[in-house]
Amino acid sequence: MVDSVPFTDIYVDDTITERVADILTSGRYVKGPVNEEFERQFADATGTDHAVSVANGTAALLLAMKSLGIGEGDEVFVPAHTYFATVSPVLELGATPRFVDVSSNRYTMSPNGLRKEVQAAKNPAAVVVTHMHGQPADMDPITDIADKHGLPIVEDAAQAHLAEYSGNRAGSMGDIGCFSFYPTKNMTTGGDGGMITTDDSDIAAQCRALRNHGRNEDGEHVVLGLNYRLDETSAAVGIEQLKHLPDWSEGRRNVASQYNDLLSDSDTVETPPNPGDSKPVYHHYAVQVPAIDRTPLRDHLNEWNVDTGIHYDLAVHEQPAVRDRIDTATAPVAERYCRRTISLPMHPRLSDEEIHHVVAAIEEYDATVDADCGGSR
Repeated sequence: MVDSVPFTDIYVDDTITERVADILTSGRYVKGPVNEEFERQFADATGTDHAVSVANGTAALLLAMKSLGIGEGDEVFVPAHTYFATVSPVLELGATPRFVDVSSNRYTMSPNGLRKEVQAAKNPAAVVVTHMHGQPADMDPITDIADKHGLPIVEDAAQAHLAEYSGNRAGSMGDIGCFSFYPTKNMTTGGDGGMITTDDSDIAAQCRALRNHGRNEDGEHVVLGLNYRLDETSAAVGIEQLKHLPDWSEGRRNVASQYNDLLSDSDTVETPPNPGDSKPVYHHYAVQVPAIDRTPLRDHLNEWNVDTGIHYDLAVHEQPAVRDRIDTATAPVAERYCRRTISLPMHPRLSDEEIHHVVAAIEEYDATVDADCGGSR
């Protein structure tokens, strides 16, 4: 009997707590060997030559863009459907975000939309692509466009740890990959945390300096940097979480597969797209509802003690802090999606009973709506 279904679940075991205790008793809390070990293991996991740990995912994006020299007057292409942190570093650096609508078959950056925006830009500088909800963006055509115009690609892979596109891991397909280890992400460092991945040794060296007051390996402050370091305790948690990540990713795909099958006939929700060239990792399982007002369904699920979320309620160019600093931007697919999306419970330890409880709640809602509509919609 299922009483409630939580939206997510954070995994902590005795090994993790013991590893943290070892760090605390060691007296070595920052700039130590545990961070170096975490970086090596994460680079191996993503198939990249370098990984640079940082304080959080936003710092990863900011330092990635700084390492590319993005600044005043530059135009950076960003998806309209993403988290605020994809765009805020662009504005922080004095650059201008150009918003690209998303494709309806992925809800990630549209290659056709990117092509049009690049052609219209006066000073294009970089492409920042988000692997939204753990679904990789359509990287082949995006890369073709970027290469044609000499634009570096930053992957916002904060929701896509170990996701794959055409056999390539997220964070390995652009010039720089950026990850977040916020507690609800597919893996965590026990709090905030982030990672930068790259095959470029110069970019890696620049990011290492930028995270540590601009210091190089000789201790000289060669660039203007601040403190964006990840502490040893967080790195220790990350190492232990990373061991579980392949199994957790498969577990998320299994949960999504069950949802897909059980909700295939629903009139209320549309299941997320799953292109055949990708292996998503379903950070969120985001469905769409046909009506713009999703409150009745969320209220109904709440009555069944099913937690839900919204990711995100506004397209990022509609957020006040962004809207007030840019020229008018429109992205109809992203705007429509944001108004109709609901995220269902998703984590690798969801039981079959919990999944069926969620589906039963939606089925009851389906039946109620059908009855209210006289058997037709």
